[in-house]
Amino acid sequence: MNSSQAVVDRLRTEFLEMAGMRLTAQPVQRLCGLERALRQSALDSLVDARFRRVTRDGQYARAIQRGDSRPSATRAGLDAMLVRAS
Repeated sequence: MNSSQAVVDRLRTEFLEMAGMRLTAQPVQRLCGLERALRQSALDSLVDARFRRVTRDGQYARAIQRGDSRPSATRAGLDAMLVRAS
């Protein structure tokens, strides 16, 4: 296993252990003691694999999977609008 794959695996493990963890790239770099290029490559790999997604504010969050029980932001917004309209 090469070092970049080891970093990807470590990040995946960290994110799995703390399922709700949402971090920007800088704290990920500090958490794992990574160089910027290696950190970004590993995060990009997790996004490409659809394990993580990048939010509007730059946080790496859990990617929404089909069958998730949590409603999406769009669905939650529609539900709130329907309740107000009633």
